[in-house]
Amino acid sequence: MKSFLNVIALLLFSLPAAAEVPIYDYQIVARYPHNTASFTQGLEFHDGFLYEGTGKNGRSTLSKINLEDGQVLQSKRLASRYFGEGISIVGERIFQLTWQSNIVFVHDLNSFETITSHYHPTEGWGLTFDGEQLILSDGSATLQFIDPETFQVSRTVEVTLQGRPIRNLNELEYINGEVWANVWMTNEIVRIDPASGNINSVVDLNGLIDETTVGGSDGVLNGIAWIPNSNPEASTGSGRLFVTGKLWADLFEIEIAIAE
Repeated sequence: MKSFLNVIALLLFSLPAAAEVPIYDYQIVARYPHNTASFTQGLEFHDGFLYEGTGKNGRSTLSKINLEDGQVLQSKRLASRYFGEGISIVGERIFQLTWQSNIVFVHDLNSFETITSHYHPTEGWGLTFDGEQLILSDGSATLQFIDPETFQVSRTVEVTLQGRPIRNLNELEYINGEVWANVWMTNEIVRIDPASGNINSVVDLNGLIDETTVGGSDGVLNGIAWIPNSNPEASTGSGRLFVTGKLWADLFEIEIAIAE
């Protein structure tokens, strides 16, 4: 049996005396090519294509990619002073965070032209959309819920696991009513109740990095994407789950199950 405490140790905190949360293991279903030069910060599927936002000053991009062969169909490079971060699609717009510049770009989904931008006072890490509000992570234990029209914060929630705040929340994906978040510098994804901030379960992706080639020493796990489908038997709900990492050579489609 996989030890709950061993998994949580990788999240760099000690567990209080309380009931355990479920730990999910994974199986690789398929793999797809991913550019080892891409410092993945944001990942999303939309209308059959993969959209990826990447980071690093002078290398930050927004790209539309064909899943099967990894071909870049469309790309936009940010100015070198910007370090790109998470992305999210809302209607015909793509929102793209920057790390420490306090700028959020809004691009046209079809042309990638920048329509407008917003000032935001915190760092930008991860971004997702729940159908009504954008949800932003800034490296802390806080998630911010934001009006996509005004980019004003409507509420915040602290993310906790059995009462302990979990920092370094990074790339986000909204899946079946939960916020899934990479925890930076770990091999774990946490599944968060957006109403309370409570972590309901943990996805343990230890060993996945050994299945790929990494293009640099900072090539950690980061990137969650979701395609809804009509398979109600899937353990993640009705959809397909994809994960990757910064500078990884592969994008993995995985299935998850409670660890035995």
